[in-house]
Amino acid sequence: MPLDKLLSTTTFRLALVYLALFLASASALLAYLYWNTAGFLARQTETTILAETSALVSQYDEGGRAALVHGVITKARDPRQNLYLLEDQNGEALGGNLTSWPLMASDTDGWLSFVYPRRTVEGEVEIHEAIAVMTRLPEGMSLLVGQDIEERRQLEAQITNALGWAVGAMIVLGILGGAIISRNLVARIDDINRTAKDIMGGELSRRIPVTGAGDEIDQLAENLNDMLDQIERLMLGMRQVTDNIAHDLRSPLNRLRNRLEVTLMKPATQEEYAQALEKSIHEADELLGTFNALLLIARAEAGAARDGMDWVDLSALAQDAAELYEPVAEEAGLRLDLAIEPGIEYHGHRELLAQAIANLLDNAIKHAAHPGGIGEGVIRLAVRSRGARGAEVSVSDNGPGIAPEDRERVLGRFVRLEQSRNTPGSGLGLSLVSAVTRLHGGALRLEDNEPGLRVVIGLARRARHQSHEAAAE
Repeated sequence: MPLDKLLSTTTFRLALVYLALFLASASALLAYLYWNTAGFLARQTETTILAETSALVSQYDEGGRAALVHGVITKARDPRQNLYLLEDQNGEALGGNLTSWPLMASDTDGWLSFVYPRRTVEGEVEIHEAIAVMTRLPEGMSLLVGQDIEERRQLEAQITNALGWAVGAMIVLGILGGAIISRNLVARIDDINRTAKDIMGGELSRRIPVTGAGDEIDQLAENLNDMLDQIERLMLGMRQVTDNIAHDLRSPLNRLRNRLEVTLMKPATQEEYAQALEKSIHEADELLGTFNALLLIARAEAGAARDGMDWVDLSALAQDAAELYEPVAEEAGLRLDLAIEPGIEYHGHRELLAQAIANLLDNAIKHAAHPGGIGEGVIRLAVRSRGARGAEVSVSDNGPGIAPEDRERVLGRFVRLEQSRNTPGSGLGLSLVSAVTRLHGGALRLEDNEPGLRVVIGLARRARHQSHEAAAE
């Protein structure tokens, strides 16, 4: 990836912002640790000096000048980092490991700082830094007790140097990490952009690659792929609808035109004209019914009917549909059984739910077993509550049923199986039921009724049972 493109990415800029915040917090923490460590070492040094001074002053108070000189000489033999010097009123050294009184500068707390020459083991002379406290004693004596702080200064310098390298390493690693993260993220976003361009170019089968990491980009890719699948299904459905309309509606339109043309070509009685017009009106009604079904499916799939949703008495809706189709079933020699739980209310679209139930009953009446077949023709309409999961509407028959491999296909528009070719219809009934079920967030299942078919509309949105609520009250 070009450097200028990498530097201009939002991910890299966010990485730099995060790095700056991290450096600020880390630097504050390191500065606190340094200040705390250096302060502890300084306090330890000062405590040691004050303790040594107090001990020597106590020796002087107890044993006088001779005890003090002896104490200074004794401590100076093994001084470690401590420095001692005792002078009389004439400036002559009485004891200690300093040869002369050093040039000193004092700070605000009364502590004196100076440098002095120190001989190493190899015999070389080094200039070291020290701090000390001077005490005036009786008889004009001056006592200087100090400590070499060169090692402390070196330790502080090493800590400061280490902190500097640590901050520098954090900056370098942060920039490299930001570049790597940005490069990987930009590469995945480029995959999305390339896929989008390919799809806009007409390759509708392209999908965004999923790495399997399960992160936000993968979730976005999966959601976009699901959306693309839905778009592809809708476009294929539109193409199929166009082809099916051209194929299935051309024949009735041709019949309608030919009938009218034949009627006009020869002299006919008024009764013959009336019959031709009645058949033409019947053909036109079938065409209008087909177009109305297509419009209802389109509204349901587009979600345009959601604004018309309200609480619906699903039990009463199914009861009305049963009363409407019961005479039709009796005329066809079928028995309609009901298993409707009373008082089930559901938040949905009244007209579309009523149309879906009506389509299922109409479909069952057309395909249920008739007298003379195997057993009595029975259709069963059931409505039951599923509590917080919603409600369920099912219509079953004991007709020939639908093979498992055809159950998904019959939900498409204008799909009619071979055994249905001789029955009236446009092949839109189950397609409308499927669209209405998806509109309500549910699932449509086609099951084996052994024998026959059982169609179940699982309505997933919240339903409420009036009788249960009344009992609770």
